[in-house]
Amino acid sequence: MNNKNEILYKVRLIFAGVVFALALLGIQGIFYPVKLFDMQFLPLLQRVIVDFSITAAVLLILLIAVTFIFGRIYCSLVCPFGIFQEIIGFIKQKFSKSSRQVNFPLKYFVAAVVWGIFLGGTALGIRYVEPYSLFGAAQTLSVTGIAAIVLVIAAIFVKDRIFCTNFCPVGTILGLISKVSPNKIYISDICVSCGMCERNCPSGCINSREKTVDNETCIKCLKCLSVCPQGGIKYGIQPAKKIKFSLKRRQLIIAGAALAVFGGMIKAGIELKDKVVEKLKDVILPAGAGNKEDFLNRCLNCNLCVSNCPNKIIKKADSSYNAVHLDYSEGFCKFDCHKCSQVCPSGAIKKISLEEKQKTRIGMAMINEDKCSKCGLCAFACPVHAIIIEEGKVPVLNAVKCIGCGACKNACRFNAIEIFGVNEQRTF
Repeated sequence: MNNKNEILYKVRLIFAGVVFALALLGIQGIFYPVKLFDMQFLPLLQRVIVDFSITAAVLLILLIAVTFIFGRIYCSLVCPFGIFQEIIGFIKQKFSKSSRQVNFPLKYFVAAVVWGIFLGGTALGIRYVEPYSLFGAAQTLSVTGIAAIVLVIAAIFVKDRIFCTNFCPVGTILGLISKVSPNKIYISDICVSCGMCERNCPSGCINSREKTVDNETCIKCLKCLSVCPQGGIKYGIQPAKKIKFSLKRRQLIIAGAALAVFGGMIKAGIELKDKVVEKLKDVILPAGAGNKEDFLNRCLNCNLCVSNCPNKIIKKADSSYNAVHLDYSEGFCKFDCHKCSQVCPSGAIKKISLEEKQKTRIGMAMINEDKCSKCGLCAFACPVHAIIIEEGKVPVLNAVKCIGCGACKNACRFNAIEIFGVNEQRTF
């Protein structure tokens, strides 16, 4: 075994372990020291599209550039869902050996469908297969996340990283970039075709008999380098051999069919975007969400905001509204907090300052005079002084000042105040 390659593999594992630990802590709202999730491919892309964010565009270009130079290292270093699959793979090795994975053109059509719908204007499709969203959903015990975890674990015990290589839409895009990367995994002339690398490859991208490596599928886990007894498998620029790019008839047919599906899905996405908002209940959304129609089509349901909300009033998607939303039944939106805006990686909740948040109307209060006890607690609780009290009279709400934070409702002991959502959030 090559000591240098073994060290490189272990360094990669340590780095991935740190990223995974930070991901767990971040999703659970325990520790969020760096914007780790701002480096996730899909959230970056959506922030570029939704917010025209220069920062997101620079990070996205950097991510693409790194993939072009080094190959598909994102899947083994940055993606928490990918790292989770690797951990399960280690556990699986103690119980069973899976047969060699087979990679199909299916991934191009999965990517064509979900990316087409996404570019059509809605994230409703991609949130069910995008790895970052699934990881967050699983950590917050949503039905979608739990189902994804069960299916992926079952798949790992049969075919290792089959999700990454055959279903993940992000992996498909990064794989196409990685295919033309100058740095590749390749098999050198000293290889004795023992098959050790092929048997240990979780992506099924190595053919030891023909001494070829499919670098489009390869996730650069470097496991093959660490297990090769001869040091016959390398990572870098392959010497003395020029890779000739050629398209076979089968590849052209697949590419053409996938592009046709992609075009059709863009149109379907536009229609879906308008259709899903036809019958939406009145909901209150976090400041920076805009309106319920746009937010429903942008939210990835990663639930990072759910875990990080200090008052736990942000709730997961449910049957009546398929995206996160506010629930004032057990609390209210703190006036001095804009945590959800800080942690949302996708731009569904725009990154606004605390001052902007404090001036954004997310709802409107209404006082029921028949239930009001005239105690005045609501006026004392209101952070913007939108409620005026006179002794012995029902408090009067100044609608111009009300931001719909729910502090008055939380203070009321007689259930005399209701908060209603607004059609469009406004900052004044």
